[in-house]
Amino acid sequence: MENLEIYNKVRKVPPEAQRKITGGRLNGKTDINPMWRIKALTEQFGVCGVGWKYVITEKRLERSSDSDIAAFVDIDLFIKVNETWSDAIPGTGGSSFLTKEKNGLYMSDECFKMALTDAISVACKAIGVGADIYWEKDATKYNASPTTNSAQPASSAQQKTEHGSVAEQMEIAYGEIEAAGTLDDVKAIWYRYPNLHVYDTFKIKCTNRKGQLTM
Repeated sequence: MENLEIYNKVRKVPPEAQRKITGGRLNGKTDINPMWRIKALTEQFGVCGVGWKYVITEKRLERSSDSDIAAFVDIDLFIKVNETWSDAIPGTGGSSFLTKEKNGLYMSDECFKMALTDAISVACKAIGVGADIYWEKDATKYNASPTTNSAQPASSAQQKTEHGSVAEQMEIAYGEIEAAGTLDDVKAIWYRYPNLHVYDTFKIKCTNRKGQLTM
């Protein structure tokens, strides 16, 4: 097997698995649907647990302030190539567990799930999964032509950066919900994040905000 064989097979992210972030501090960046990574791993190595697998090595909570606590998950990812299991490919992911919001403290019961999703995405980077989003056309700010950069702004494709963490997406969505001023705003946020519909916390946030706006 050539060194870049797997890398080149999983580097390209299909358009349907990408979503442009249009608000918040990650405005202009690109979100990769986390299920696409699972599909990419399964296509290349087989069913989870048979051709690839991960082991959770640590789960922990860390306090960053009096009111903010973050959840972290460490994993080791393993892939099977030519019937041989790889060494551990480490990944660490994080998500907010407790945070102070406008209306008080908010605790997430999805934090470890989101941190795990984040950890898998980090480990997958090491084998090239989604590489074209992280490193557009194998060019970065460190080797791009200074003349080109000064002559014209970077294209939207060159500015793409993966927003693969569901935790970060949740954070952005929650900020937009808090700032929503009308019921139409909340409705627009709901349709903007279809992959968050499976999370009860997102549903509750939208429902509560609609209730506040109708009081």
